[in-house]
Amino acid sequence: MNVLLIGSGGREHALAWKLAQSPKLGKLFAAPGNPGIAEHAQLVAIDPADHRATVDFCIKNSIELVVIGPEAPLVDGLADNLRTMGFPVFGPNRIPAQLEGSKGFTKDLCARHGIPTARYVRASDKLAAEAALGDFGLPVVIKADGLAAGKGVIIAETAEEAKAALDTMFEGGFGGAGAEVVIEQFLTGEEVSFFALSDGKTVIPFGSAQDHKRVGDGDTGPNTGGMGAYSPASILTPALEERVMAEIIRPTVAALASEGTPYSGILFAGLMLTPDGPSLIEYNARFGDPECQVLLMRLESDLLELAYATARGTLAEAEAPRFSDQTALTVVMAAKGYPATPETGGSIGGLGGIDGAKVFQAGTALSDGELVASGGRVLAVTALGADAAEAQHAAYAAVAAIDFPTGFYRRDIGWREVARLTANP
Repeated sequence: MNVLLIGSGGREHALAWKLAQSPKLGKLFAAPGNPGIAEHAQLVAIDPADHRATVDFCIKNSIELVVIGPEAPLVDGLADNLRTMGFPVFGPNRIPAQLEGSKGFTKDLCARHGIPTARYVRASDKLAAEAALGDFGLPVVIKADGLAAGKGVIIAETAEEAKAALDTMFEGGFGGAGAEVVIEQFLTGEEVSFFALSDGKTVIPFGSAQDHKRVGDGDTGPNTGGMGAYSPASILTPALEERVMAEIIRPTVAALASEGTPYSGILFAGLMLTPDGPSLIEYNARFGDPECQVLLMRLESDLLELAYATARGTLAEAEAPRFSDQTALTVVMAAKGYPATPETGGSIGGLGGIDGAKVFQAGTALSDGELVASGGRVLAVTALGADAAEAQHAAYAAVAAIDFPTGFYRRDIGWREVARLTANP
């Protein structure tokens, strides 16, 4: 079948790489794509924000499945318009995509349906938000309500930091995303990511991962879109996974269906494993980046078959996803200055000699035939191993072989899992 993939990041490179392995694939197109994606798909110059142009392309090229990678087109309603024209889409419509598009939407849904999450308050002006701070202890979590590229969350340790965070948000530090904020109780525990496929009726697990949001070693510095990840996350035991499905994932899908807005696509739950059990931190309405890279490195099933069954509402008839028992680990190489003002234009070399790892391209471009950095997160160097320590060693060996003078990376990706291995040999 002919497939159109929407997006241009490392997540989309991983999706293109895996979709291209399907014997059922006819032609794979990507809009707008990147140089790495071009190894697997024909790039097309379509702006995903131009819904009419996207629909016209699908008609002219007999597209049978559209896979939407990033969150912005989903929140913008691209899936709605494609489905209206009869095209199967892997990704939710606009209203269910508000699980990611609005932190307040998700918190209110959880409150209505008894889904475990932190106590919260919504505020649409600074005075109300400052008044609400008195209802919370310290530290306190302050979130921009809208999309902020994974960076709109501030954990304030002091009252002064909390007020400064509100100033940043209401004064446009996160653009329109901070016009409304969600103030949350700070939860203690370890964070983990869990994924599930949903066609609106059937929900099936799709693996776990743990990412590293802070820019610096030892989980220091500002939040980023993600500096690395590994899968599976052993701390999310089979018993805990079932609790997550029973208490969080299935109730969410059932709630959206009961409200007439069924969720279809991949559902990504960011969780806190508290002493009282799993609690929802936030939802994403798409694969994470770089979690997608480690999940798909381990996936042994045909991704195209699973995506098509999800889009067609036939997930109940599909074979359950199969994953390798190995651990996958990815190290993000970012441009200096990220996450504030990344240095673009830096040359990237050595990718042709990488052995024992897969390099997914994110913020890359071609300049006079040379691969250069064009964004904040540039490469996701991903490897498999018998355990996290082995995967970590292979990934960092590949990182060392890459010539990217204007790049940097964390040197401790997977440290929690490696520490657990050391403590329990």
